[in-house]
Amino acid sequence: MQAMRDLYTLLMLGARSFARWEIETSQRILRSPRRLGLLGFMLAPVVLIGLAFAQAGEPDLPAMLGSKQAFSPAYYTPTIFTASVAVGLVAGLITGCIGAGGGFIIAPALMSAGVKGILAVGTDLFHIFAKAIMGSVLHRKLGNVSVPLAVIFLIGSIGGATLGGYINRQLYETNPVLSDAFITSIYVLLLGFLSFYGLIDYFRSRRQRRRQTVTLPTDASGEAPEPVNNGGRDLPPLAQRLQAVRLPPMIRFDAHVVPGGRRISAWFLIVSGFIVGVAAAIMGVGGGFLTFPIFVYVLGVSAPTTVGTDILQIVFTAGYAGIGQYAIYGFIFYTLAMGMLLGSLIGIQIGTLVTKVVSDVTIRGFFALAVMSAFVNRVFALPGRLASMNLIGWSPELCQLLERIGIGIFFVTLSAFTAWVFWTFFANLKHLKHAQ
Repeated sequence: MQAMRDLYTLLMLGARSFARWEIETSQRILRSPRRLGLLGFMLAPVVLIGLAFAQAGEPDLPAMLGSKQAFSPAYYTPTIFTASVAVGLVAGLITGCIGAGGGFIIAPALMSAGVKGILAVGTDLFHIFAKAIMGSVLHRKLGNVSVPLAVIFLIGSIGGATLGGYINRQLYETNPVLSDAFITSIYVLLLGFLSFYGLIDYFRSRRQRRRQTVTLPTDASGEAPEPVNNGGRDLPPLAQRLQAVRLPPMIRFDAHVVPGGRRISAWFLIVSGFIVGVAAAIMGVGGGFLTFPIFVYVLGVSAPTTVGTDILQIVFTAGYAGIGQYAIYGFIFYTLAMGMLLGSLIGIQIGTLVTKVVSDVTIRGFFALAVMSAFVNRVFALPGRLASMNLIGWSPELCQLLERIGIGIFFVTLSAFTAWVFWTFFANLKHLKHAQ
C-alpha cells in the first residue's frame, strides 16, 4: 500500500511539473505580441479552410480515415470549433487552478464528444507541440540542460514514441473498436489510480487541517517539497544503486551541482526515455508527467537539470510523436488542436489567478473530483467497446445507456467546476486586481 502511495506522489510531482511548464508557456505567449501574432497566423488558415469545407458540405470531404469509414472524424463546423475551445478552456482551468491534471481530461473529453481515440491522441500531441513551439520554451532554460543527458534520453523517447504510435495505428487498422477499447483501458487504469489516491489525499488533508497539525514536512502550500538535490548527498536509494552500476557508455552530468559531476549508464537513460516515449505516443499527454519523477527519483538528476531536460524532451517527443506517428497518417484534427490551444491559453490564466483566493484543500478536492469524473466516463464507455468485439454479452441498449450516463456525469462535473471557477474569479476580481 505504501508503495502505491509513493507512486501516486511521484506521478503528482510529475503532473505538477508539466503543469508549471504549461502555465509558464501560456503566460509567455499571451504577454508577447509577436507570439500572439504567430497564434493568429497558425489559427487563421485552419479556420478559413474549415469554413470552406463546411460550406461545401460533408459529402465533399474525405469519407474515410485509415480505410475505416465508420470511424472517420467529424467534418468542420463552427460548433465543432467552439466545442474544441471549450475543451481547451476547461483543461486550462484545471491546469491553472489545480496545478495538475488538465491534460488527463483532454482525450476523454474528445472521445466523449465523438472523436475516436487515435484521433484524440494525435490531436492532443499536436496541440502540445504547437504550444511548445509558440512559447519558445527552450529559450531561458537551456542553461540547465545537460546536452549528453538530453540526447541519450531523446534516443530512447523517440524509439518509444515510434513503438507507441505503431501500436495505436496497428490496433486501429486491425479493428477501430479495439483501438478505442485499448486507449480507453489505459485511461481507466491511470485515472482510476489517480482519482482513488486523490480522494485519499483530499480527505487526509481535511483531517490535518482540522487538527492543525502537520505529520510530514511540507511547504507553505501544504504540498510535500520537491527534491532539489543541491547538496549532492541526498540521492534516493534507487538512484544510488543505478549510478553505482558501471555499464559503458557512462554519461556525466550535474557538474554544476556536485564537484566532478555524477555519472550514470546511458542504457538507463535510454530505457527511461523509451518508457516516456511510449506513454506519450499512446496517451497523447507529451510524457511530461513521467519525466520529472523518473529523472529525480530513479536516475538521481538534480531538479534544475531535470526541469531543463523535461522542457527539451516535451518539444521533441511531442513533435516527433505528433507529426511522425500521427500527422503523416492523417490522425490529427487540426481544427480541434487550434481550438484547444486557444481555449487553454485563456483557461490557464484564469485558473492561476483563482488559486490566490482558494484554499489548498479545496484545490485538492477539485483535482480528485475532476479526475474521478473522467475515470467514470471512461469506465462507462468501456463495456460498449468490449460488447462490440463480442468479449462480453451485454446488450447494445445497456451499453449505450451506461455510456450516456458516463458522458453526463463527466460533462456535468466539468461544467460545474467551470462555473465555480468563473464565479470565484468574478466574485474576487477586485481582490485579484490588487494582488497583481
